[in-house]
Amino acid sequence: MRNFSWKYFTLTGDVESFMLYKEVNQVGAEGGSDTLTSEHDEFAGLETEDNSV
Repeated sequence: MRNFSWKYFTLTGDVESFMLYKEVNQVGAEGGSDTLTSEHDEFAGLETEDNSV
Protein backbone atom coordinates (compact mmCIF):
# COMPACT_ATOMS: atom_id res chain seq x y z
CA MET A 1 0.00 0.00 0.00
CA ARG A 2 2.85 2.36 0.83
CA ASN A 3 4.59 1.83 -2.50
CA PHE A 4 1.35 2.16 -4.44
CA SER A 5 0.34 5.41 -2.76
CA TRP A 6 3.81 6.92 -3.32
CA LYS A 7 3.89 5.85 -6.98
CA TYR A 8 0.38 7.22 -7.54
CA PHE A 9 1.38 10.51 -5.90
CA THR A 10 4.49 10.86 -8.06
CA LEU A 11 2.50 10.19 -11.23
CA THR A 12 -0.53 12.35 -10.46
CA GLY A 13 0.44 14.82 -7.75
CA ASP A 14 -2.71 13.82 -5.86
CA VAL A 15 -2.45 15.22 -2.33
CA GLU A 16 -4.72 12.56 -0.83
CA SER A 17 -2.41 9.80 -2.02
CA PHE A 18 0.49 11.58 -0.31
CA MET A 19 -1.53 11.83 2.90
CA LEU A 20 -2.26 8.10 2.64
CA TYR A 21 1.45 7.43 2.16
CA LYS A 22 2.27 9.45 5.28
CA GLU A 23 -0.45 7.70 7.30
CA VAL A 24 0.71 4.23 6.27
CA ASN A 25 4.29 5.12 7.22
CA GLN A 26 3.17 6.48 10.60
CA VAL A 27 1.01 3.45 11.38
CA GLY A 28 3.83 1.13 10.34
CA ALA A 29 6.27 2.95 12.62
CA GLU A 30 3.83 2.64 15.52
CA GLY A 31 3.27 -1.05 14.83
CA GLY A 32 -0.47 -0.51 14.39
CA SER A 33 -1.37 -3.19 11.89
CA ASP A 34 -4.78 -3.48 13.59
CA THR A 35 -5.73 -0.05 12.26
CA LEU A 36 -4.92 -1.02 8.69
CA THR A 37 -6.80 -4.31 9.08
CA SER A 38 -9.95 -2.59 10.34
CA GLU A 39 -9.81 -0.04 7.50
CA HIS A 40 -9.32 -2.85 4.99
CA ASP A 41 -12.36 -4.66 6.40
CA GLU A 42 -14.39 -1.48 6.04
CA PHE A 43 -13.46 -1.11 2.36
CA ALA A 44 -13.96 -4.81 1.65
CA GLY A 45 -17.70 -4.32 2.03
CA LEU A 46 -17.88 -1.65 -0.65
CA GLU A 47 -19.10 -2.62 -4.07
CA THR A 48 -16.73 -2.14 -6.96
CA GLU A 49 -17.62 -1.21 -10.48
CA ASP A 50 -17.27 -4.05 -12.96
CA ASN A 51 -15.17 -2.84 -15.90
CA SER A 52 -15.15 -6.11 -17.81
CA VAL A 53 -15.43 -5.84 -21.57
